[in-house]
Amino acid sequence: MPPRKRTRPGLGFLCCFSSSEPPEINLKDSVPLQLLEFSAPMPPAEELHARFSELVDELDLTDKNREAMFALPDEKKWQIYCSKKKEQEDPNKLATSWPDYYIDRINSMAAMQTLFAFDEEEMEMRNKVVEDLKTALRTQPMRFVTRFIELDGLTCLLNFLRSMDYETSESRVHTSVIGCIKALMNNSQGRAHVLAHPQSINTISQSLRTENIKTKVAVLEILGAVCLVPDGHKKVLQAMAHYQKYAAERTRFQTLLNELDKSTGRYRDEVNLKTAIMSFINAVLNAGAGEDNLEFRLHLRYEFLMLGIQPVIDKLREHENATLDRHLDFFEMVRNEDDSELAKRFDTNHVDTKSAGAMFELIKKKLSLTDAYPNLISILQHCLQMPYKRGGGSMQHWQLLDRILQQLVLQDDKGEDPDAAPLDNFSVKNIVRMLVNENEVKQWRDQAEKFRKDHLELLGKLERKERECDTKTQEKEDMMKTLNKMKDKLQREGVELRSAREQVLDLSSRINDVSGVSVSFPPPPPGGPAAPPMTGAFPPPPPPLPFSCPPPPPPPPPPPGGPPPPPGAPPIFGAPPPPISSLFNSAASTRSKSIPQPSHPLKSFNWAKLGENVINGTIWNDIDDLRAFKILDLKDIEKMFSAYQRQQDLLTNQSFKQKETGSMDDIYVSTRKVKELSVIDGRRAQNCIILLSKLKMSNEEIKRAILEMDEREELAKDMLEQLLKFVPEKSDIDLLEEHKHELDRMARADRFLFEMSRIDHYQQRLQALFFKKKFAERLAETKPKVEAILNASKEVVRSKRLTQILEVVLAFGNFMNKGQRGNAYGFKISSLNKIADTKSSIDRNITMLHYLIMIVEKNYNDTLHIQDDLSSVPEAAKVNLSELEKEVHNIKSGLKALEAELHYQQSRTRERGDKFVAVIGDFITVAGFSFSELEDQLSEARDKFTKSLKHFGEEEGRMQPDEFFGIFDTFLQSFNEARQDLDNMQRRKDEEERRARMEAMLKEQRERERRAKKGGASDEVGGEFDDLVSALRSGEVFDKDLNKLKRNRKRSVNQLVEGGGRERAVTKVNY
Repeated sequence: MPPRKRTRPGLGFLCCFSSSEPPEINLKDSVPLQLLEFSAPMPPAEELHARFSELVDELDLTDKNREAMFALPDEKKWQIYCSKKKEQEDPNKLATSWPDYYIDRINSMAAMQTLFAFDEEEMEMRNKVVEDLKTALRTQPMRFVTRFIELDGLTCLLNFLRSMDYETSESRVHTSVIGCIKALMNNSQGRAHVLAHPQSINTISQSLRTENIKTKVAVLEILGAVCLVPDGHKKVLQAMAHYQKYAAERTRFQTLLNELDKSTGRYRDEVNLKTAIMSFINAVLNAGAGEDNLEFRLHLRYEFLMLGIQPVIDKLREHENATLDRHLDFFEMVRNEDDSELAKRFDTNHVDTKSAGAMFELIKKKLSLTDAYPNLISILQHCLQMPYKRGGGSMQHWQLLDRILQQLVLQDDKGEDPDAAPLDNFSVKNIVRMLVNENEVKQWRDQAEKFRKDHLELLGKLERKERECDTKTQEKEDMMKTLNKMKDKLQREGVELRSAREQVLDLSSRINDVSGVSVSFPPPPPGGPAAPPMTGAFPPPPPPLPFSCPPPPPPPPPPPGGPPPPPGAPPIFGAPPPPISSLFNSAASTRSKSIPQPSHPLKSFNWAKLGENVINGTIWNDIDDLRAFKILDLKDIEKMFSAYQRQQDLLTNQSFKQKETGSMDDIYVSTRKVKELSVIDGRRAQNCIILLSKLKMSNEEIKRAILEMDEREELAKDMLEQLLKFVPEKSDIDLLEEHKHELDRMARADRFLFEMSRIDHYQQRLQALFFKKKFAERLAETKPKVEAILNASKEVVRSKRLTQILEVVLAFGNFMNKGQRGNAYGFKISSLNKIADTKSSIDRNITMLHYLIMIVEKNYNDTLHIQDDLSSVPEAAKVNLSELEKEVHNIKSGLKALEAELHYQQSRTRERGDKFVAVIGDFITVAGFSFSELEDQLSEARDKFTKSLKHFGEEEGRMQPDEFFGIFDTFLQSFNEARQDLDNMQRRKDEEERRARMEAMLKEQRERERRAKKGGASDEVGGEFDDLVSALRSGEVFDKDLNKLKRNRKRSVNQLVEGGGRERAVTKVNY
């Protein structure tokens, strides 16, 4: 039976005038039409017709409305024309006659609603603006709507809807905004613009979440009417799917069914909302694809039935409302017809869709003698194997199967889904075509798999070659760098050697002149001159070993100014002078600091004071806080940190989260081949086989790579690390030696271990190769840490900005602390991070650190960029010196072990293909020099760090770099956070001032609007979208189908009477 095609009554979009009588045009104005006086006489008929045509064109009326307008008498046409022109020329309306005004006002309302709440009067003013826009969209000429669209007014309205706060969303403003969109859609150009917008219908649907019933009704009327326009039905279904996610619904349409079922409180007698919901449901079910697609109507109706709509319909009958009953009757009529049509497909009177057994029997009967029956059995068998436990992913498996079946039923021949597709990129047509060519696809798949494996194999080879090339290139570059550095070092040492030799010769000649004894020098050995052996001269230092620290430099030669005084001679200046430090201390002890005293007690700054006797040679020796006192506003400090205000304790809770990371070893199960010989522990052998399968190399290839020291870069670092775990132990070797005559029978792991045990010093070779591959990486990880300590130590000593801040803090502390806590010459550097603990007495949000930044910003603006001076401090704060020294020691031990193995390999006869000596010899030369540089840098970093500790008056050995630099790092972070706080405070202050100015402007604008308030309302002309909404609300859209319902009911009653009631009429199915 062909699918049923229902047609709508002949009202469509042009249903403004449902009666045959001419329409009545009403002009809403404060003055009756007969009292209107026209400044110009009525023009001739042709000119009047031309002017009136322009006016009608601007109003964008429907065809019937246009005919009605042109059918009016000429006098009334002239009255309407003059009224419109007078309205357009009214100076009071010029400001509101363009959409720019409304868009700006709505944008400002959207921005202001997040700043402060509105009272009732202000809310009324906001609503009036939106209502005026709605009226303008209905009554203004066509150019108004065009301009509104060009200025993106729709996006302005949608953004306002999205950003509404709760109070606005529950007010009349929300309803008016929806009314503006409805008014825009009342125009053909505006409606096309709304439907073309990608997010408009979705955003409108979000307004269903409001509790405002009028807003809900308006939204449902728009959505229902959109279902009836071309290409609108699917957009509405997609919007409801969007609303499901937005409102966190369990299923689509759940909120609508809940509100349809509500019968308490204000919902008890709210028939309008229930009517709007039922009209929307009927439009969704019967418009779009539902007009002629039985499968689609059954699919969509099943969603409503599963949500329990049938009992709700029975309950809604109690309202006894004619319009509501009209929609309920239409829903049940279409349902009964669809059920009858479905039953005819299975040659039965009724399909019990509540019974799984009844539906299965029908399917079984339909397919029992067809080729599809085996597929039905296969589907059922696989359904038996589907997961059925609660929780986990079992629910999602059945949901996936349901969605696949839905698209199999609904998707048309073009691969398009009339409903919002539950599965993206799922084309039934393409899948069916693939099943038809399944054998061909299988062949192509096998071929593609072969190509894929070949491709992966080639990629692996290419990757190994690239790795080998990169390694060779890197080694060559490292070698060239090392040779250049060694060349430079030899040149420097040669210059130093020549200079030392000249000094020795000069000193020797002087000694000869004084003593009269000639000293002879042996000739220099071949290969270069050498210093003569004599007292006072020092032979050149031996060349440093490549793996050890360089020897200490020789002591400097005596100055060339003359020989030292003979023993026992009196000192040049008589008695020995007293120590300088004692002089300084005695002078310092006598001076006293003239520190200004506060007029009343202040809050104390909790610092750790340095004694006067320890500042010699530190940064504090150069800091004079008396200079800062000349700039600081001491009265302001007294006011800000007075001790008389109520104090509160500041509790700081720090929470630390510990991440627990765990690892689970993969468990592999392998089956041992029959008659295989295995003497290795089963677990160890199993893990060894897994490793060999990942390597994808034969035993011979592994052996060759180890002997050649992996010149071809076939063994990655992680594989070498795993191979070190499977070095043959002595017990393994003894067992394998006993069975070496059964080599062919050995299992894979046993044979691998046996062949690797034949390599001399196999473990040492692996360790040497692993060390060689990891050396550059370890050096690259260690060197930045050393450089961080070195650079940070230099930065904290050299920074003038840091010195300036310390000077100001010292002045602060001496002014705020009285007695023994004051009169300080310096303070422990850890006291920097206690600055933020002292809070202002005026504003608890202001700390001493905030105030310090304000002072610095005012008087030492450049000091704000202190972080530029201390760029290396954050990295140095992360370095643990003990671990760093341990890592350097480990590298040094590795180099020593490598050299020992090199000596061993040099002393034995090497087999063919063994390249250990050549490769490791070159590596040690380069690595030894690089390591010696690292050691020199570490030694310099230790020295600079010690000096930086002394520079700040800290005791040597009491602080590690991470603690010392961590103090500065924490201070810098607090400094930046406090600066950000001050910026935020200033921004909030500016925002409050701006808001106050805006409120004043709005208040003034409202006053002007009240004075210029116009008396009458503008004319309103109905549009086709309004007619569509009205017809949907009243149910006129479904008139023809309702007449059919009455005939069917009469026929059903007659059949019941004639049949004696043996068959019931299928009118209700309760779910």
